[in-house]
Amino acid sequence: MPTMLPVLTDTAPICCEPIGSAAALSRDEAEQLALRLKALADPTRLQLLTALLTAPDGTACTCDLAPAVDLTEGTVSHHLKRLESAGLVSKERRGLNVHYRAESEAIHAIARALNAGCC
Repeated sequence: MPTMLPVLTDTAPICCEPIGSAAALSRDEAEQLALRLKALADPTRLQLLTALLTAPDGTACTCDLAPAVDLTEGTVSHHLKRLESAGLVSKERRGLNVHYRAESEAIHAIARALNAGCC
């Protein structure tokens, strides 16, 4: 039976060497990276993140995102909360709507950590 990852809310930036570099990942670094990868390991969340990254002003509300992924606003909110807990998106209330923004630095940090050929 696979080991379940702990449910953490961690929005701190990832600060680890690329996987495959001379330094091994510490347990804490591995858990931080796994938390973010787990949040991304869902097709809907990847679609939502893509929609946010390509939005004209870089933000979108659930009312705009729900039709894009053909889900209810409640389900979209759930997925966005998971992405927010992993530090991959941030939110801002504007009147009655909540607008989300992809945290590009967090996404780039994941890419750097997974880039075994980077120095």
